[in-house]
Amino acid sequence: MQDRNDTLPHAWGRWGPEDEAGALNLIGPAQVRRAASLVRTGQVVALAQPLSKRTPVPAHRSGLQHFMGRDGGDYAAGAKRPGGFSFAEDTVVMPLHIGTHIDALCHTWCGDGRMFNNYREETMRSTTGATRLGVDKMPPAVTRGLLIDVVALRGRTLHDGEVVSRQDIQACLAQDGLHIEPGDVVLIHTGWLAAQQGRAVVDFNAEPGIDHEAGLWLAQQEVAIIGADNFAIEVLPFAEGTVFPVHQCVIRDFGIPLLEGMQLEPLVRTGRREFLFVAAALPIVGATASPMTPLAIL
Repeated sequence: MQDRNDTLPHAWGRWGPEDEAGALNLIGPAQVRRAASLVRTGQVVALAQPLSKRTPVPAHRSGLQHFMGRDGGDYAAGAKRPGGFSFAEDTVVMPLHIGTHIDALCHTWCGDGRMFNNYREETMRSTTGATRLGVDKMPPAVTRGLLIDVVALRGRTLHDGEVVSRQDIQACLAQDGLHIEPGDVVLIHTGWLAAQQGRAVVDFNAEPGIDHEAGLWLAQQEVAIIGADNFAIEVLPFAEGTVFPVHQCVIRDFGIPLLEGMQLEPLVRTGRREFLFVAAALPIVGATASPMTPLAIL
């Protein structure tokens, strides 16, 4: 990744030198009240992938492991039942960047070792995790959500490597009569995740997604979170000469977390493009990400 050029747009210092919440500071009581006023039917739509041993992950990550600590077999084998009481419990071991998850602001930095708000890579320790910008520093998000349905705009599922541009996002907004306001959560529907269903092998090196220009434009509209139904939010492969340019711009420069791997088809089927969005990360101290179940409340 490239060094941070301080002459380029960024949000470092905007909320003070000690800030670790980044763009989630844009969500305040006014944004919550505005979003709550959008609820019409009370329908709740969950936007998360199911998590299991079958949840696909890139080759460099381990998959989910699920172990039963106590189950019916233990009682069948003679385990005691004090007062007739029986119970089951289990343990899950998994990467935090799996399925539907949110990237913390400590997830990425650049060649000069600087993270969002000028925190240094030395704040990331193998013994403690992130001492700054960890996912535990991320406030809950209760705000307006906007669905950017690029599949509807194109009339088809997007191809691997197809760019979702700033103009595409603007066209979707114009088509639905919407405008981005500070503190909004923007969710981008590419069709990528739905297209992976049933595939024995998922290619995590090619997908449709936004490019750097689109990411910068969204950041400058003061969104709180950018989400999508793909692996990395941004288009893969990257533009020549770049590596994760959207992650660099959005997470590192503007403090905007990325909500990856969303299951957006249920929301698309409702026809709603504007809704109350609710999500909260697991407060895992020092973690670089958290699995999440985002909700759209209609």
